[in-house]
Order: sequence, then C-alpha cells, then structure tokens
Amino acid sequence: MTPDRFEELVGDALDLIPPQLASAIDNVVVLVDDRNDEDPYLLGLYHGIALTERDSHYGGSLPDTITVYRDALLEICSSEEEVVHEVAVTVIHEVAHYFGIEEDRLHELGWG
Repeated sequence: MTPDRFEELVGDALDLIPPQLASAIDNVVVLVDDRNDEDPYLLGLYHGIALTERDSHYGGSLPDTITVYRDALLEICSSEEEVVHEVAVTVIHEVAHYFGIEEDRLHELGWG
C-alpha cells in the first residue's frame, strides 16, 4: 500500500467521527509515521493532555498529537479491507484517549 493511500485511509477514519464530537476536537494534530521507536508493534499513540484533564493552564500549549504507525498496521493485516478496518479502529481509539476514555473502557466498548 502506498503512503498516500494509507494517509487517505487515516483521513477516512477521521471522517467516521460524528460531527458533534469532531467539532469538540481542538489543538490536535494527526500524524502518520512508520513505527514507534520505543515499541515497534504499537499501532497508534495519543500524546497530550486529555480534554477531561485540561485546565486554565492549558492555553497556549503546543498541539496534542495522534500518531498512526503505518508499518506496524500493515504488518498485522493481510488485505486492504483489514487495513481499512484496523486504521479506523486505531484512529477512533486514539481520538477516544483525547476525550479522556481510558484503555479498559475502550476494550469494553470494542475499540481496544
């Protein structure tokens, strides 16, 4: 899969977020990288301060980041259909962290 096609899938996954939630996302950048240096099997990572934890000191902060790891995702998938699904799950999972939803709850909801 080409890098451009993969980035298109990330954009498509972001489009799955309901408009009410998408409009609440602020100061977040979504990136695509090959792999996480510390954990090469990691599919995605939210790095920042969850919306539920922001206070008056948050203003002026650099953007939070959501990184989707292309090579790790492609490695676990055997078809483009699987890649589409796993990218969507990964993006939704990391956006949920932005909203303060913890790992255990995401697994309960089927987004683990």
